[in-house]
Amino acid sequence: MRAIAYTHAGLPINDPQALIDIDLDLPQPGPRDLRVAVRAVAVNPVDTKVRRNAATEGPRVLGWDAVGVVDAVGSDVTLFQPGDAVYYAGVIDRPGSNAEYQLVDERSVGRKPASLDDAAAVALPLTAITAWELLFDRLRIAEGGGEGQTLLVIGAAGGVGSILVQLARTLTKLTVVGTASRPDTQDWVYAMGAHHVIDHTLPLTEGLARLGIPQVEHVASLTHTDQHYAQIVEVLAPQGQLGLIDDPGQLDVMALKRKALSLHWELMFTRPLFKTADMQRQHDLLNRVAELVDAGVLQTTLGEHFGRINAANLRRAHALLESNRAKGKIVLEGW
Repeated sequence: MRAIAYTHAGLPINDPQALIDIDLDLPQPGPRDLRVAVRAVAVNPVDTKVRRNAATEGPRVLGWDAVGVVDAVGSDVTLFQPGDAVYYAGVIDRPGSNAEYQLVDERSVGRKPASLDDAAAVALPLTAITAWELLFDRLRIAEGGGEGQTLLVIGAAGGVGSILVQLARTLTKLTVVGTASRPDTQDWVYAMGAHHVIDHTLPLTEGLARLGIPQVEHVASLTHTDQHYAQIVEVLAPQGQLGLIDDPGQLDVMALKRKALSLHWELMFTRPLFKTADMQRQHDLLNRVAELVDAGVLQTTLGEHFGRINAANLRRAHALLESNRAKGKIVLEGW
């Protein structure tokens, strides 16, 4: 089967060897595995981070978001059968979706939204899982809850922010404030459903003050947390919550003590990586997201379509992500 891999970590993305086209043997499913014929993939910041930082002894296939059709199933599979159209984000310790066929545990897989084509659907799984878990599992906002409270989403125009804003706006009563720095990304965040948008290149306190919001109860910091940390602590109300997904160099947690603020990490790979007892919640929430999409409640966060799945196009996608100028999700489709 065809696949795209890296063989040496840390190469700049403009190096033709940073990602290369290769051929691999067809993988064989384990007991709970689906083998999926991959039709479309999306690219996420984790792809670029792993390529830059994770050493590898042989070719490593990246990619987590995927849409495809179940080609074969393991002996203990009960949730799917060959021919089912699926979408998923996989797990970080197995070969990725940048291949014609991929193995994935059925408990992390959902039914592809019927109303979306492959490119539109593949923009959703990793970011939808991340946003859903962050909002409902980590910050513990109840569906239909949050009335009278405000959620500040830092980096709202990115992939996770785009779906988090939608979930918070449609499934809770929170006031949603997103941050974005350019006119086009600000328009995008409004289109995703934010009540307000402020510029994160300016002090967050000033942007919120102009809205008449002196403090917020919840902050979802999706990027550059260390850069904004002091302001986050300042704008959070006493007993407020900070949820984050990025990789700050370090955080002074003592700064949270005076206000009794709580810190919540979200990593969507945790459940499948450790095969937690509630691992199948990812299957359930992906199916729920598909239902909401098909009902017209949620929309795809597809930003740009970069053409067919090959090394050259994936290098272009990684480069755009590394420029920090992407809005929504970058997808590739077909072989």
